[in-house]
Amino acid sequence: MSTKLEMSNVSLKVGDQLKIKGEILHDAQRFQIDLGNDSEDLALHFNPRFHDDTDGAVIVCNSKFAGCWGEEKREIHNPLHRGTHVKIALKLTGDMFEVELPDGRQILFPNRVDTAVINYVRVTGDFKVTCMKIC
Repeated sequence: MSTKLEMSNVSLKVGDQLKIKGEILHDAQRFQIDLGNDSEDLALHFNPRFHDDTDGAVIVCNSKFAGCWGEEKREIHNPLHRGTHVKIALKLTGDMFEVELPDGRQILFPNRVDTAVINYVRVTGDFKVTCMKIC
């Protein structure tokens, strides 16, 4: 069962943190958390994949500007597991995004579109959101 949650007019500013809690489905293939201005301009595309043809279980981060994808950053360390409850924290620090994973490790991804405010959040795929908070 794939889910989709979209929010507009979010106003996530530099220094703010978006915390998402939820359950990775038992048969999950992938899910994504997107932060940006809208669905075509994404400053951060956070995409855990549980069966990638190239790297197996991997986390892919990317950005999308004017409908065109940038170069992927692939993290082989993936502490996310099917059938588990997790908390993921995403923070815009200005020139970077910090993604805190459940095991405490961080993924750093550049703010390629140089945005100071995130207006759009989307969570889709094999992930059931149970709580979302901006702090």
